[in-house]
Amino acid sequence: MTHELALLVLTAAGIGFFHTLLGPDHYLPFIVLSRARGWSPRKTAGVTLLCGIGHVLSSVLLGMVGIATGVAVGHLEAVESWRGNLAAWALITVGLVYGAWGLHRALRRKGHSHFHFPGTRRLHELQHLSQHHPERLAEAEASGRVRLTPWVLFIVFALGPCEPLIPILMYPAAAASWGGVALVAAVFSLATLTAMQGAVWLGRRGLDLVPLGRLERYSHALAGLAIFLSGAAIQLLGL
Repeated sequence: MTHELALLVLTAAGIGFFHTLLGPDHYLPFIVLSRARGWSPRKTAGVTLLCGIGHVLSSVLLGMVGIATGVAVGHLEAVESWRGNLAAWALITVGLVYGAWGLHRALRRKGHSHFHFPGTRRLHELQHLSQHHPERLAEAEASGRVRLTPWVLFIVFALGPCEPLIPILMYPAAAASWGGVALVAAVFSLATLTAMQGAVWLGRRGLDLVPLGRLERYSHALAGLAIFLSGAAIQLLGL
């Protein structure tokens, strides 16, 4: 390994870790949805990992295609910028829709209302079991009767780009070899996924210590607000 490639690998680890922590959209949606939906730690980690893989893999594949076909890095940056705007608006939309449903549900004080994102099934069911029939929750999860489809979040995160990956890491690594590109992308991805898991775990543990009291029935509305703010932070502040 050359000195330049070793420096790129270290840079990939640092950027992957800190760009994740500095972007609340990488972890805040999972923390608030995990609390509102009553996800287990295992389910929370699984959904976070799935979405994180979609997030990094989309940029890795785009970068490799660009390098292989000789596309100028500026063109790929434009594509990544467009994807970032799309992901931000997707988070904003999901947050508004979910928050509005959560507020409606809280004001009507009904525990059996249904909420459907396109392509999902019965998003209320896991929370209903955890609140009213906790003894049946493990059985339901084990039997597969409760299925909270994470594909909406996955699609949003697959749209979201890893902005520094292609211009700062992959294209410079291509000067060494394809192996260098793969190594840099792998280190960046691992650092990003590790930071996401750690931030979500710590955030959920911390949120569990906050007693919501009478606000508990607004947990879905608050989750929607947090998701909306995550998208707004990307769109308005460039986080």
